[in-house]
Amino acid sequence: MMQLDKIVSYHKALADPTRMRMLILLSEGELTGLALAGKLCISPATVTHHAAKLRAVSLVNERREKNAIYFSLNHYFLQAYASAMSQLINQRASEEPNENEPMDEKNERLKQSVLKNFMTAEGKLKHIPSQLKKKRIVLEYLAEKLEPGKSYTEKEINRFIEQFHPDYATIRREFIMHAYLFREQEIYERNPREMWEKWETLS
Repeated sequence: MMQLDKIVSYHKALADPTRMRMLILLSEGELTGLALAGKLCISPATVTHHAAKLRAVSLVNERREKNAIYFSLNHYFLQAYASAMSQLINQRASEEPNENEPMDEKNERLKQSVLKNFMTAEGKLKHIPSQLKKKRIVLEYLAEKLEPGKSYTEKEINRFIEQFHPDYATIRREFIMHAYLFREQEIYERNPREMWEKWETLS
């Protein structure tokens, strides 16, 4: 099985919306650094920086032709990391004692309990939870109300958050920190659910 530190390094390399978008673009085929910069609305130097992080965990191949640098996705290592992660989780799960109640039912009960405690009947957030797991449950609940694929200005995001709680600056920052939101040049988009940090994995 792949070493744990390699899997951790892989996930650290993925923990950036720009790098995720870069991989999605490269999944459609090889692109030059300039083409990636144009599609991602970032500088070629920034592309080089992010590509180096991805290359360090073998997710991206790089070749030079004349004055251009071409990047491509390394499908073999993408599959290898995904497979290693699955093996690691499944091995761990098989070692855990079997409890009577399925974990997803426990998580659902916890989620409903947290939302009942922190949200008013009118749908307002009483206060931001200090415990990380409870905070993530609340953030996910709010993020689900954002429209997928829609671009929001900072003012629009602030107005959206103010519907639930006056401290829009803190909640906006938490949205980005925990990968619910992606920000590029003052424009915000909801990340795909697959990129959201999972509160279920927290103890």
